[in-house]
Order: sequence, then structure tokens, then C-alpha cells
Amino acid sequence: MVFSPPPHRFLASRPVLEHPAVAIAGAPLDRTETFRPGTATAPAAVRTFSESLESYSPALDRDLGDLALADVGDLPLDGLSLDDALGRIADWVAATTRASALPVLIGGEHTLTLGAVRGAARVYPDLRVLQFDAHLDLIDEYAGARLSHATWLRRLCEELGTERVVHLGGRSGTAGEWRFARQLLYQASTLELPPAVWQTLARGPVYLTIDIDVLDPAAAPGTGCPEPGGVSFRELAEALYRLAELPVVGCDVVEVLPAIDPAGITAVAAAKLIRELVLLFAPHR
Repeated sequence: MVFSPPPHRFLASRPVLEHPAVAIAGAPLDRTETFRPGTATAPAAVRTFSESLESYSPALDRDLGDLALADVGDLPLDGLSLDDALGRIADWVAATTRASALPVLIGGEHTLTLGAVRGAARVYPDLRVLQFDAHLDLIDEYAGARLSHATWLRRLCEELGTERVVHLGGRSGTAGEWRFARQLLYQASTLELPPAVWQTLARGPVYLTIDIDVLDPAAAPGTGCPEPGGVSFRELAEALYRLAELPVVGCDVVEVLPAIDPAGITAVAAAKLIRELVLLFAPHR
């Protein structure tokens, strides 16, 4: 697979490593956004704004510089059908996982997570999924399509089973979505996991996906469908720190829309989330 090299690589990463502990890839997928498109430019923006951060996390007392961290560039998705693009994402995640590296994707619309989970599930058939998102993404069909950023989690539930999906931070969805959400292993508008649910996830493995709109629009204005009433960056980060012992085998941060946030608030929030995810879940631990 030939990757598109970015003008900037993610903070403290290198382009090629023989045996990386963590591999970052951009997934500039932007096919089904229905309100405001433009997430294809997110990987570049997140990488650029990562340079404003330190590689050291004081909250975790860990440094990206101590990791074998590779940024392979952007997955080549141009010209592919949506199904083929998801297949390419799945192939990369599966190959990276088989190489004992943690795959980290910078999105891109949230539909890309369906491809990523499919790839991780090839290696881990008992995979569980933990999603942070303002929206439930459980619509059966949206705007005449059964596969989109608004329906991807419904499709994933059909493939994995609702008993392996946890959704946190939800505050938007149709009445039908909320009814369906009751079938999930767990769904909450807060970021708290009950002990029994945490223990289920701890038996892992787990794929973790973060839609940037789980944050309040004050903390992340640059996203396609902002939803008032969300959490602060600190609240989300603290929720992630509580997951430190989970066996996370892949993760992504998606739905950043740089064009409507010229100050880069959302892109730098995404970059910092990625830094913390890498330091939390890198395989060397």
C-alpha cells in the first residue's frame, strides 16, 4: 500500500520504523457527511497543531519520545468506493495489529471506524468497542443510505452484536435510536463506566473511538454536527485516564472539521487526545 506522505508528521513520530510500538495513519474519509463536509482535511490539521504540544504528558508522566512511534502518512482512499475505502482501512489495521503495534487513526468521518473495527476483529474475534460520541449513530437508514456517519454503529452492532458495544457521552439521537441503544452492553450520557461494565471491557480486547463532538462545542467548535451540552476537555481526558488498564488494541479520533475553526482549537484538542491515547495504550506497557 502506498501512503500519501504528509507535510508534517505527528508530534515526535518518525516516518518509517521496522518494529513500531504505535503506528499513526491519517484516514481522510469524507464521503457521507450530510450537514457540513470537510473532514478529509483533518489529518493534516491535527498533525500541524500537534507541533504546538510537548511530547511529554505531565498527567501520565510519559513521553512520546520514549516510544517507537511511526506516522505512516495518509491511507490512499481517493477514487475508492465507500466499501473499498473501508476495506483498505481494515487491511491496514489488521496488518498493524498483527505486527503487535497499536494502530491509531486520525479521521475523517466516523464511518471509517467500521473499517477499523473490521480489521481489528480479524485478529481479535472477541473484540469489544467503546465509543465516546455526542450522537448515537444507530439510525438504520439515513438520507436513503444504510451506511453513513449516522448509521455506522448500527451496522457494527449487526456484525459484532450489541452485547459488545459501549457508548458514552451520547446526548443526541432519534427516538428509535434511543430505543435501540437499550440493547447495547451499556449506554450512558455521562462518561462513567459502572464496575461491572468496566470489568467486561477489561476482559477485552477493546477498540476505542472518540468523536470529537463528545466535547462541548466551546471546547471543539470545529466539527460537522456540534451538539451543545457536552463535556470539557479535562472531563474527557480524566475519563480516558480511568481506562488505563483496559486492553485497548486500536483507537481513533474522528470528525474534526478544520475549515470552520480557523483558530485550530478543535485540531489541537484532537492532537492532545491522540498524544494521551498513545501514551496510555502503547504496547510497551
